[in-house]
Amino acid sequence: MKNTHAIVQYAGDDFFVATPPSGHAITIDFNGERSAAPGPLELLLVALGGCTGADVVSVLRKKREKLTSYRIEIHGERREEHPKSFRRMEVKHILHGRALSADAVKQAIDLSDHKYCSVAATLRPTVEIVTSYEIHEALEQ
Repeated sequence: MKNTHAIVQYAGDDFFVATPPSGHAITIDFNGERSAAPGPLELLLVALGGCTGADVVSVLRKKREKLTSYRIEIHGERREEHPKSFRRMEVKHILHGRALSADAVKQAIDLSDHKYCSVAATLRPTVEIVTSYEIHEALEQ
């Protein structure tokens, strides 16, 4: 079992500074009106996108697919009642490449979604995660 350790320190004026195991500090702003830095729930959306994106890139690289551009859009729907947690997240993968195989892309996303992405696995017991994708041919340069 791998343990990780993060520190979140109150910095005043509705800011925290988080230091994850990598040591790279992240400012968190919990003043929603000011929005001078990401809030905790925003970081959760980013964590899901980064986790699944890293998996998909890794699988497509192993399959020797020619990925030229890749964007993940994550939309979260929250519950009305407190603590207003996420009830649903939609993850849309938008891939550009040269003759990308739809089967390879689908398999990479499925592997991430159901096997590799620890963020999705952590969220899934309480959050419905819906995944979609688009494949676009890269423009010649």
